[in-house]
Amino acid sequence: MAPGSPRPTSRDVAQAAGVSQAAVSLVLGDKWRGRVSEATAARVRQAAQDLGYRPNLAARNLRLGRTRTVLLVVPALTTEFFAGVYTGAARVAAAHGFGLVLYPSPEGIGPARDPFASARAALDGIIASSMAADALTALRGDQLPLVMLDSDPQGSHGATTVNLDITDGIRQITGHLLGLGHRHVLHLAADVPSWTFEIRAQELADRLADHPGTTLRTIRTPLTIDAARTAAETALTAPGTRPTAVVCDDDLLAAGTYKAARRLGLRIPDDLSVTGIDDLGLATAIDPELTTVRLDAELFGEQGMHALLAVLEGRSADSGDIPVQLVVRASTAPPPGP
Repeated sequence: MAPGSPRPTSRDVAQAAGVSQAAVSLVLGDKWRGRVSEATAARVRQAAQDLGYRPNLAARNLRLGRTRTVLLVVPALTTEFFAGVYTGAARVAAAHGFGLVLYPSPEGIGPARDPFASARAALDGIIASSMAADALTALRGDQLPLVMLDSDPQGSHGATTVNLDITDGIRQITGHLLGLGHRHVLHLAADVPSWTFEIRAQELADRLADHPGTTLRTIRTPLTIDAARTAAETALTAPGTRPTAVVCDDDLLAAGTYKAARRLGLRIPDDLSVTGIDDLGLATAIDPELTTVRLDAELFGEQGMHALLAVLEGRSADSGDIPVQLVVRASTAPPPGP
């Protein structure tokens, strides 16, 4: 469009594409499927691109009663994992003309104030981590479309849930450690009232119970490196058979275990094998590098946003948990001899 030229309108696009203005609105509003043909939709998009047409989003949103804004609620006690979730969700949101607002609950996993004067007026929907579920107290009353991440599909108050296959991650860890010969395991569990951590503990207990001669000791700890160091140090010096492997709910807890082992003069992995979950940057920054379960945070965010779009459009969201992968590094080895 030349400088000073009138801004192209939807009528101009309709004329260029040889269709009605209604068809232009359907196509550019991504509501055309089942109403116009793919060929017509392609012709409308090409005409809009050739003319340099940009829809008036503010007017359209006012007309539709939509803001095209989504809230992503995560716990404040977070790591880079949720940065990846945001990146993935924001990528999909932008591709569909939505903005994404990140809201880390200032109270961690506890209740939080509504970040907007009126959530109904400011938002079209919410994506929330189960670790920040209590932060939704103020928002839930507005009955906004809600997608829960890492949440019990049977007990979630969201319209749908998106989960990582965390139980398979625990199965992979357990199989790896048992295959190395470990029979005495310490579970350094995150002391966070969240479904994702509850199923980790249950799956680990179930897997080890299937193997006679194994022992499992579970110690709960806040999700910080220093708290994990204290908890691991206490568990590793307790009376009885010392664990030869520590399964940590998170890479941060594994880092705390490394510090505890060093203080106790234990070598990793010669005296003690350690595993984590997440595959954060620190997994390869610590020495030896950490055996951990890789969780694809960006894909997690993408799937969460796709699920919310499905809810907003009245469609069924894709089902099935997101696969995870055990990454074996130098922190695990066969247990020491008698």
